[in-house]
Amino acid sequence: MSTTTTIQLESHPTPDRLAALDVYNWPIWTKQVSEFPWTYDEAETCYILEGEVTVTPEGGEPVTIRKGDLVTFSVGLACTWNITQAIRKHYKFG
Repeated sequence: MSTTTTIQLESHPTPDRLAALDVYNWPIWTKQVSEFPWTYDEAETCYILEGEVTVTPEGGEPVTIRKGDLVTFSVGLACTWNITQAIRKHYKFG
């Protein structure tokens, strides 16, 4: 898999790490249980506040993301989101 199309997952980052990233001042996005394709035209970092989603990169292995996870999606990543529990997340592009 190319390094430009990766999912980096950090489970339960420390409060200091979240504060350093200023996560709690990022916008919030919510989505009900659903499944849809997505392609990242820029990198996104998000912190999951509620819910669960399995993100499957094209040609790659599924990654399950849950409450308390900090995740970065690389630019160019084409994937399918399968939200199994309604998602609420802070997010930041770039």
